[in-house]
Amino acid sequence: MRQRLKADKSPDLCHDANMTVQTDLIEADRGQNAISLHIVDKNTFDGWRKSLNEGQQAVLDAQKFDGSGYQTAIVPFGAEKPAGWFAVGGVADVGNLSSWCLAKLAEILPEGTYRLTGHEPGPALHGWQVAQYRFDRYLSKPGETGPRILLTKNARDIPSAQAEARAVNKVRDLVNTPAEDMGPAALEAEAERLAKLHDAELTVTRGDALERDYPMVHAVGRAAAREHAPRLIRLEWGRKDAPRLAVVGKGVCFDSGGLDVKSASGMKLMKKDMGGSAHALALAGLIMEAGLDVRLHLLVPAVENAIAGNAFRPGDVLKSRKGLTVEIGNTDAEGRLILADALTRASEDDPELIIDFATLTGAARVALGPDLPALMTRRDDTAQALLDAGKAHDDECWRLPLPAQYAEFLSSDIADTNNAHGNSFAGASVAGLFLDKFVGDNSDGSPIDWAHFDTFAWQPVAKPGRPKGGAALGLRAAFHMLKARYPAA
Repeated sequence: MRQRLKADKSPDLCHDANMTVQTDLIEADRGQNAISLHIVDKNTFDGWRKSLNEGQQAVLDAQKFDGSGYQTAIVPFGAEKPAGWFAVGGVADVGNLSSWCLAKLAEILPEGTYRLTGHEPGPALHGWQVAQYRFDRYLSKPGETGPRILLTKNARDIPSAQAEARAVNKVRDLVNTPAEDMGPAALEAEAERLAKLHDAELTVTRGDALERDYPMVHAVGRAAAREHAPRLIRLEWGRKDAPRLAVVGKGVCFDSGGLDVKSASGMKLMKKDMGGSAHALALAGLIMEAGLDVRLHLLVPAVENAIAGNAFRPGDVLKSRKGLTVEIGNTDAEGRLILADALTRASEDDPELIIDFATLTGAARVALGPDLPALMTRRDDTAQALLDAGKAHDDECWRLPLPAQYAEFLSSDIADTNNAHGNSFAGASVAGLFLDKFVGDNSDGSPIDWAHFDTFAWQPVAKPGRPKGGAALGLRAAFHMLKARYPAA
C-alpha cells in the first residue's frame, strides 16, 4: 500500500521522547556572569604563564599543564578572589580554531557558563555542543552531568551552529539505537516527524506496490518479520520550480548478510547499516531548516536483510525498477540493490543533483580507515566542492575513482549485471560502478550530477567531541556544499 501525509508544523515533534534532547549549550554574550576560559598553544603558553602569580603558576605546574592540545587546568584567582577560579585549555593553534579544539573542555569542565578570554569560539561552537552528547536511552540510571554553556558575541552564528549540532546528534541517536527499536518503521517515523515539522509531503510504499515498483527493495527485505517489513520512504519539500535535489540514504536496519551469512564478529555492529539513511534524514532536516532554495526529494529504502525461507538467494536474478536484471553473486551485497531502485526513482524527476549516503563497503574502510568517507562523483567540480566544504568544516572526505575499465568485474553470464564481483580488487569503486548503472541521465541526455558517500557512520575509538558509537561522517561536508550551491532565497 501507499500512504501519503501532508501535515502541519508541530513544535511538539522537535525531539523524540527516547532520543537525545539537546539543551542550549551556546548563548549570545550579553555580559552575563561567566567563568573565564583562557586558551593557549605551545607557542603562547610561556608568555601567558608569566602573566600569572607564583601561586597560580605552581597550580598549573602541579597539573602538568604545558599548553599541549586538549589539556585542561583549573586555576584559583588568588587571595583577592578566594572563592573564584578560571579555566585554561590547550589548543593546537590559538589563531586558527577548529571544530574540535574546545571539545575536550566541554566534556570535562564543571557545569557552568563560560566565556573565552580574548577570542571568539567561531567553528569551535560545533565541537563544544556535540562533545556533550550522551546516548543514555537504555541506562536505568542516566548520568546527571549539567550543561556547560559557551558564550559568543556573534549571536547570528548560534542558530546555524545549533542546527548542525542537532543534525549530528540525530545521526548518532539513530545509529546507536538497536535494530529492534530502529527498524524500517522507526525510520518511517523519523521521516514523518520531519514532514510534520517542515510541512513536507511524505509518501510510503509497502507490500504489493513495493514488489511492483521497487522490486529489489522488496526482495532484500521480504524475509524480515512483519513488524520490520520493507518500505520505500519518500519526502518532498520546497517550491516546485526550484532546482531539484535528491538525497538518498541506505536504510538496512540490520544486516545478517542474508543466506551468505556474516560471521558473529561481522554482524555485531550491523545495527549501524542504516547509517546512510540517518545521514540522509539529518541532511534533509538541515536543508529544510535552513530554507535552501531547492525542491528536495528524500528517498530512504528501508529493509532488514534477514534469513528465512523466503529470503533471496545467491544465484537468483532480480529485476530492478530500471528494468535491468541483476544476478545475485552475494546476498551480503544487498545495500547496493535497494539503493539501485531508489536512485532509479530519484533520476526519474530530472534532478539537478543526487547525493546518496551508504555504509556500503568494507573495502572503503580498508582503504581509508574509519574517519574518511569515500566520495565518488561523476563530475570533478562537484567532487572538489564537497572536498573543499569538508576540509573547511572539519568533516573531510576522500575521493575514490569510478574507473570504467572495472565495470567488467560486474559481468554476468545470465543477467545484465552481477551485484558483486568475484575478486578482491577495488571493492568500493566497483560498488560505486554498480550504483552508477542506475543513476540516469537528464532530459537533455547529459549524465545526472551524482555524488556517492561510502561512510562508516561509526566512531570506533572516542576522540574529543566524538564519542564511541554512531558518527556523522560526510554530513557537514554535504550540507555546506549545498548551502553554497543553493543559498536560501
